[in-house]
Amino acid sequence: MLMRRFSEPVDLRSRKEMTAYLQNHFRYSTKNSWNGADSYAHNLKIYKLGLCSEIEEKLYDLLNFQEFFDFLRELMDDFARRHQFRWQAGMNGRSGGYLVLYEGELRPTGYLSFCTCCGQRNYRTVEETGNVCGKCRRPARVNYKHTPMQAVTFPGRGVDMDEDYDEWPIEALRDRVRLVQDFDRLADEMVTQAIQFAKDYEIEEVEVCIPQTQQVLVANR
Repeated sequence: MLMRRFSEPVDLRSRKEMTAYLQNHFRYSTKNSWNGADSYAHNLKIYKLGLCSEIEEKLYDLLNFQEFFDFLRELMDDFARRHQFRWQAGMNGRSGGYLVLYEGELRPTGYLSFCTCCGQRNYRTVEETGNVCGKCRRPARVNYKHTPMQAVTFPGRGVDMDEDYDEWPIEALRDRVRLVQDFDRLADEMVTQAIQFAKDYEIEEVEVCIPQTQQVLVANR
């Protein structure tokens, strides 16, 4: 069995080929099946990837480690940054086995200052409330030079549902194909990197001693 690949070439000169590519692309719910919204997606469930049994078993074991998910999350974050967070990728499904394309945006957090000692953030400026941190009580608050931003995702919003691509301007159609192709390449990259991760790391059992605090009786002196 060959490892499954998700990316494919598309002739950007052909409206017919681009339309067929988008219309035939696999789709999945952006939130829950009952809300009726879906988007471009890929099934990344391990048993669907066409991998050898040794790698499959290793990947199932890696699902128990947060480091593995953080590693894959960084690839999705890179995709979002490439698209200025206007487009983002995330996992969905009961077991999180589907990679889905989401709409999103960057929004100001509203924070105006922060503590340089403990990192506590504040919605007021130093000029308004002084430089003493309300958490650690140190005089270490400073204003942000630039308003910090946060990424927002719209999980209940569908993408290109029931679209008539024949009505799209050719450049808009090309832009959408390029976006979805980049999304396809992300799926390939996640699978490739997951396999490499499985080859680079072994899982070992170690004994971990966890200190506990208990109350004991001590005789008065």
